Amino acid sequence: MVVLCAAITTKAGKPLLSRQFIEMSRMRVEGLLAAFPKLVNSSPPGSGSGGKQHTFVETDAVRYVYQPVEALYLLLVTTRGSNIVEDLETLRLLSKVVPDVAGGLHESHINDSAFELLFSLDEVLSAGGHKEEASLSSIRTSLAMESHEEKMHMMLKESKEKAAREEMQKKAKEIQDRNMKAMKDNFMNNGMSALNQQGQGGAGGMSGF
Repeated sequence: MVVLCAAITTKAGKPLLSRQFIEMSRMRVEGLLAAFPKLVNSSPPGSGSGGKQHTFVETDAVRYVYQPVEALYLLLVTTRGSNIVEDLETLRLLSKVVPDVAGGLHESHINDSAFELLFSLDEVLSAGGHKEEASLSSIRTSLAMESHEEKMHMMLKESKEKAAREEMQKKAKEIQDRNMKAMKDNFMNNGMSALNQQGQGGAGGMSGF
């Protein structure tokens, strides 16, 4: 079966990041994540919820496969029929990927690296919730390529914006020059008209004399 969503939460149960892999409403995802800390805290001794490296708890509908890492939980919400061995392998990979990408395992690290972490989750799990053939090395490579492509995109965008600004400035200058020329021509025409009128007036006076 499949992984429904992957998430990172605080030990208190506050969701920091979540990625769903099948079509679910936001309310459904929030409900699943809200139920997790209650299930962990109420799980009986011996279920593995304490100091074990990774473990799981179940409801009638889903399974929570999780691993505590410092002040956080790495969490996979799966169907009950999902291959738990494969899910634990996915979780182990995420326990390496998350600190490597985020640079640490504190809430601030997760918040600051949310985009990169979501990209990493998509490298580990495909749409539909199936495990990809990924490794920490391949994810690093993909992130580096994504970063390079993003930088190239930003450079191209900035270049286009600069060209557009320069074109606007050029057109504004042309409009300003046309307006100045029109004002100058108008001034010259008015001045010539006034001189002509004065000349005609003077000529009339001489004729009368």
